[in-house]
Amino acid sequence: MIGLEGSLWRVGHGREIELGRRSAIMAIINVTPDSFSDGGRFKTVDAAVEHALQAVSDGAAIVDIGGESTRPGAAPVSPSEEQARVLPVIEALRGRTQALISIDTYRVETAQLAVSAGAHIVNDVSGLQKESGIAELAAATGAGLCIMHTGRDRVKLADVIADQVHFLERSLAIAAAAGVNGDRIVLDPGFGFAKETAEENLELMARFSELSRFGLPLLAGTSRKRFLGTVTGREAADRDVATAATSALLRLQGAAVFRVHNVAINRAALDVADAMLNARQKFERKRPT
Repeated sequence: MIGLEGSLWRVGHGREIELGRRSAIMAIINVTPDSFSDGGRFKTVDAAVEHALQAVSDGAAIVDIGGESTRPGAAPVSPSEEQARVLPVIEALRGRTQALISIDTYRVETAQLAVSAGAHIVNDVSGLQKESGIAELAAATGAGLCIMHTGRDRVKLADVIADQVHFLERSLAIAAAAGVNGDRIVLDPGFGFAKETAEENLELMARFSELSRFGLPLLAGTSRKRFLGTVTGREAADRDVATAATSALLRLQGAAVFRVHNVAINRAALDVADAMLNARQKFERKRPT
């Protein structure tokens, strides 16, 4: 598990971020008309840029720019349409914030153009297993990688953690073969991505600390997911309190990065979790052995 002593995540353009001592928030910036909870709200460049800057003001260390919805059943977009949505936003943000910029894509071409435009991180929801060239791009440019687990388009193993290990070990082998250093990688267990029931997602939450076996920083992406609606009975746009609760709980199990829609409420919840973890660490240092 990544401890409070901190671990450096090295990303593109010579940047890095310390993970562990304080939780880091990655703000979701959907430049799309059809994302599941905020589709269409930020589809213009100006709206997306202002939303991203507000997220940074609220406490986001990373802004994650996506041009294609990954919700189940969403219509695919062409690479050119995806790029037309995200590249102007990245170019505008590069000169207006010191926050890290992430591109949410599984396409090598989009990732390459985004990194050239100023993105520091590639967030690949296919775990490098759709277009493995993303790993080669990361190795060549030094971009950071978020490698996400997904159960889509394949047969999963019955045990939730065994399936994580099965999938992510393959992803990490792809990264290693391309020459990506481990200090460039964060792992995301992919809440909601072919985890069809609330029970499966809750088991993944309950066993999240088992993912420390990889020795890499972990990202939690529960924001407004359907399983929170099952638990609370609330619609997607009204799940921010539930999301903040999961963020705090997963922080206590070792998550370092949190990908969320509502930065302010999650920053407050994570500040409390961080303070408790630091208090516990101080207590354990003082406790007689």
